[in-house]
Amino acid sequence: MNRYLLLSLLSLTALFSLLLALMSGSIQADSAALWQSINNNGDPILRDVVLQLRLPRVLAAFGTGASLALAGAMMQVLLRNPLADPYILGTSGGAAVAALLAMLLGSTGLIIDVAAFGGALVSTLVVFTIAQSGLDRAPGRLLLTGVVIAAGWGAAISLILALAPEHNLRGMLFWLMGDFSFASRAAPSLVLAFITIVIGVIIAPALNLLATGDQQAALLGVAIRPMRALLYFLSSLLTAVAVTTAGTVGFVGLVIPHLIRLIGGSDHRTVLPCSALAGGSLLVLADTLARTIAAPQQLPVGAITAVLGVPLFLVLLHHMGTNKRSGS
Repeated sequence: MNRYLLLSLLSLTALFSLLLALMSGSIQADSAALWQSINNNGDPILRDVVLQLRLPRVLAAFGTGASLALAGAMMQVLLRNPLADPYILGTSGGAAVAALLAMLLGSTGLIIDVAAFGGALVSTLVVFTIAQSGLDRAPGRLLLTGVVIAAGWGAAISLILALAPEHNLRGMLFWLMGDFSFASRAAPSLVLAFITIVIGVIIAPALNLLATGDQQAALLGVAIRPMRALLYFLSSLLTAVAVTTAGTVGFVGLVIPHLIRLIGGSDHRTVLPCSALAGGSLLVLADTLARTIAAPQQLPVGAITAVLGVPLFLVLLHHMGTNKRSGS
């Protein structure tokens, strides 16, 4: 599909998902009431609900989805592995351990966010320090290091949950499965996603070459080690901000880049901006379902993305297998 046509369709999808999310909830609002609320001419209660509660949550969901999709697309280039996702190198595990420890100590709000971000950065530095000697040769060392570190964080998470008091478990589990109930700061994920798209489009030719293999890319003038370091830094930072905003939300970074490559090709001038739009839209729709499908009870958004992501990923795998057989 043509790049500009795909971008236009995904932009309309993103706008639709945002409007649907703003209109949906315990207080329903049609398009006219929503417009009046935004212009401060409508029902003051509805205006407060839309502007103070729904809009920050919707923007946070969009920014988080865009960040995860961008991180997934970059991880797949960095590791040359189609199954790579934003959480594969242990960034989310470090954030989760730090956040759960903060919850265990009775912390709330901003302190948990700071702890999660710090844990993500510590995990990133540990993996990068151990594996940096392999960045210019092969992605296998980085992948193996990340998987081992992630397994260690997973064991620590299990230990924390086993020792945590019962009154803390529900909040911890919701955070681990993804939750936008207290996500009120959308700016970090939105700004970082936008900056990453700009950088990604600029370096897209190098990413296209790097995806074909280090040797071919080096022969054509790509500086392998700096490019790999940049990809690792950006994808880790995107993941850290996303995890800080909403906890662990799976499948977005794994499925969305595959879907975009299937529809629009593998040129990263298309893959990166389209992945951001599609990932943001998917997570906004998933969060809308999470807070409305069993209202007034809210479901963890990570469970919704898993329900949507598993069949979609299986369809993609089937389609890829069919294409390979027909191509052979």
